[in-house]
Amino acid sequence: MRYAVFGDIHGNLDALEAVLAEIERLGADALICLGDIVGYGAEPRECIARVRELECLTLAGNHDHAAIGKLDVEFFNPFAREAAMWTREELSDEDRDYLASLGFVEHVDGFAVAHGSLHGPELFNYVQSIHDAELSLEALDKPLLLVGHTHVPLTFFDSRPMTYSMDLEIPVDPKSRTIANVGSVGQPRDEDPRACFGLYDTDDAQVTLYRVPYDVEAAGRKIVDAGLPEALALWLQLGK
Repeated sequence: MRYAVFGDIHGNLDALEAVLAEIERLGADALICLGDIVGYGAEPRECIARVRELECLTLAGNHDHAAIGKLDVEFFNPFAREAAMWTREELSDEDRDYLASLGFVEHVDGFAVAHGSLHGPELFNYVQSIHDAELSLEALDKPLLLVGHTHVPLTFFDSRPMTYSMDLEIPVDPKSRTIANVGSVGQPRDEDPRACFGLYDTDDAQVTLYRVPYDVEAAGRKIVDAGLPEALALWLQLGK
């Protein structure tokens, strides 16, 4: 079974369409969306509609909750806060109901998925350090956890001492535990502006990360034309 796992779309329809085209080319058996469909980008409603068309397992992200008033944006940076408030005004009641219906964690075919972590998933904690990874590993009873949220593809291996990697090919040891971040579709932050997603092949016991080019400038123009901060368009170009 081959699972295409993607998330952190952030209202970037151009990046989402490019990723979905690559997933179709690769021939995935099932799709999983890790959340943060909206936020930052200029096409939140279009991205929600596209994800819903897929009828795939979809989780809630912190920006999804921020856009429907379920998460306080006080601690967002100013640009993220402005985008969240703008997105709130753009969504329909149906969009809000859909985002509100999404869960935090799912267990699928011998692995788990979450937007941020297994340690307080409803709090949208990050897994970006060895300490963070240890907290989620304590709650993980399967060989693999796939996450997003940080926008940086980074893998932690439950070894002693714990090791981590930014490799694109990630072996999954059925006798151990691995936490793999599949990166971001619409807002990469590893200084590579290309969209990122993962493909987990359960038969080969491997996660492979893919980088997909798309029209970053077009997505940036939509942000500016919508009246959102120009910095958000610049972040796309820089991959930050």
